[in-house]
Amino acid sequence: MAKKILLSGIQPTGAPHVGNYFGMMKQVIDLQNEYETYGMIVNYHALTTISNKTELEENTKNVVLDFLAIGADPEKMILFKQSDVPEHVELTWIFNCLVTMPWLSRAHAFKDKTDKGIEASVGLFDYPVLMAADILLYDTEVVPVGEDQRQHVEMAREIARKFNANYGDTFAEPKEMIKAEVAIVPGTDGQKMSKSYGNTIPLFGTDEEIQKAVMSIVTDSGTDIPANVYAIHKLFKTEADLAPIYEENKGKYKALKDALLADILAFVTPMRERREYYVNNPDLVAEILRKGSEKANAKASAKMQDVRKKVGLD
Repeated sequence: MAKKILLSGIQPTGAPHVGNYFGMMKQVIDLQNEYETYGMIVNYHALTTISNKTELEENTKNVVLDFLAIGADPEKMILFKQSDVPEHVELTWIFNCLVTMPWLSRAHAFKDKTDKGIEASVGLFDYPVLMAADILLYDTEVVPVGEDQRQHVEMAREIARKFNANYGDTFAEPKEMIKAEVAIVPGTDGQKMSKSYGNTIPLFGTDEEIQKAVMSIVTDSGTDIPANVYAIHKLFKTEADLAPIYEENKGKYKALKDALLADILAFVTPMRERREYYVNNPDLVAEILRKGSEKANAKASAKMQDVRKKVGLD
């Protein structure tokens, strides 16, 4: 039987943190054996927040290295840049002519970002439609996301239904995959871990940067087990393994943070080594992206040929 199709995209908007890893990246790596997997660097989406050429190029290069470092296997995952497949923006325009502005105004993410002071550009407003094109272009069936992206996958389903109703059966209806235990990865202040909140633990930071983040975790005085420390720690060890550590160090916040720091460093060290290998082999990375783009283009081109015929553009 053919494998189901899974697609995941990550924005090149800065260095990944522990929340990115457990909330999405790890799921994709774990599932690459089971699914036909597309790992996309969504650099068109990044234009909604980055307007500096050098920054975008550097971030894009780094997120490719990060994906390879955490275990992306080019033989199992189609790793590519969104901008290498022009059909993404073409399909977005076709979808734009199907959806309405009041419908798009329901998007929670747009409201959240503009409330934080991000400029309300047309691109930011239209973000869910481009994301729908990303997903539907590859007949995606499964999309691993965090809870904050659930609505966007729901919107992609609605667009697929509307297109299919207008033009005939064309797009599969994707389903979100949300792991309850990492739907919202806590940050150092107890809120959702997010760069915009300044509460992240960097995945590929230096020992000193990771230590600084861990030691900044907010603790509630008067409790034996610091809730925020424990919530992050159980991402790295089972609760059974943590039980004796937290029993032995009740109320010893510094000791518990030191234990968490040691576990994080032990976890990320092999990833750092793999990342350094790819940093030192840029031609290999370029070849991986070239092959990935070829495969993605073949799939997207075939789908768009069908779409053009159905809407009357061919």
